[in-house]
Amino acid sequence: MAKNGRQGEGGGRPPVVFDEAKIAQVEALAAVLSKKQLADYFGICENTLREVEGRQPEVSEAYQKGRGKAIAGVGSNLIAQARNGNVAAAIFYLKTQAGWKED
Repeated sequence: MAKNGRQGEGGGRPPVVFDEAKIAQVEALAAVLSKKQLADYFGICENTLREVEGRQPEVSEAYQKGRGKAIAGVGSNLIAQARNGNVAAAIFYLKTQAGWKED
């Protein structure tokens, strides 16, 4: 069977494209899944996810936004606990954010 066109033209799978619903899922799942886990969730390999991010910057932006929101939420909770007298939370915060060390 003869192939149409030159090598590299046609054939192969079409590129994976994330629609708005999948992009929203990326943002929601970013708080709890790594990129490898996210790729597994969508049934693609991690390299394919990174290719999607390259073609669709909004996918990468959604991931970063989801991670940022999660970190901000947990950080705010940690600070609130520290301010309310949770000594472990205060020590953890000061060690990770203020460079405190135990001698």
